[in-house]
Amino acid sequence: MKIIDLIHSRTTPFVSFEFFPPKEKDAWPAFFAAADRLRAVDPLFVSVTYGAGGGTQANTLDLVVRLKDELSFEPMAHLTCVKADAVALRLFLDGLATAGVDNVLALRGDPPKGETDFRPDSEEFRHASDLVSFIKAGYPDMGVGVAAYPEKHPQAASLEEDMGYLKRKLRLGGEFAVTQLFFDNQRYFDFVKKAGEMGMDKPILPGVLPVMNLGGLKRILSLCGASAPGAFLRELEEAEARGGAAAVAEVGVAYAKRQAKELLDMGAPGVHLYTLNKAEACLEIVEALGI
Repeated sequence: MKIIDLIHSRTTPFVSFEFFPPKEKDAWPAFFAAADRLRAVDPLFVSVTYGAGGGTQANTLDLVVRLKDELSFEPMAHLTCVKADAVALRLFLDGLATAGVDNVLALRGDPPKGETDFRPDSEEFRHASDLVSFIKAGYPDMGVGVAAYPEKHPQAASLEEDMGYLKRKLRLGGEFAVTQLFFDNQRYFDFVKKAGEMGMDKPILPGVLPVMNLGGLKRILSLCGASAPGAFLRELEEAEARGGAAAVAEVGVAYAKRQAKELLDMGAPGVHLYTLNKAEACLEIVEALGI
């Protein structure tokens, strides 16, 4: 089923999850064990990403099919411009369609590890909007989500310019957007309001990251252009000095609980949790939300 139809049919707040496929297949049993635990909270959908450079794209296809067939999730596969050409994209999309997977998240993609600039592999697929157009032309029944950046994409000249790109992706066939992580909820609500003023009326779902590791957070922020409040960073640093990774995770999950609850209380349609494949933290957050 298309995710946009699930969103429109929902009358109460929902939660959805993003999974990151393990590179090595010997880690798959632990991955599916974590995913299986999250079935208990009945997420509206789950998305499956792959690493910078497209290194685990084949795993993404295998995993979304298994998440649908074995765990009864409604999965959404990430699809990027990295190493994209029409033949490879059709092969991937045909695989999804054959398996009954009805949704993709169309993204430009990140540079390979160790590189700072994105270099498209073809002139045909330089931007996420190119993917959206390609998918809607050849697979009109496929549901398409796109990315939004409340603090702008790091390579955009301004937030206004970046929102223009979002409007183009939605106009070409994107049915909803999922935001990059953020930690200041006012940025999300300001972004949604501005999108409405620009004529964008499709759902924009907030992405929330439960911080489990301080070093990992700093790497993510450096890559995606998001920011974290100074007081929150100081609290995380103090927790690390006091009790190491476990104390950082405790602070990070508590913050995510408060952030997600405020988002829902203030009118967000749902919350998309970047799980880092950590079932326990996500279960704790969803329990606190009362969903």
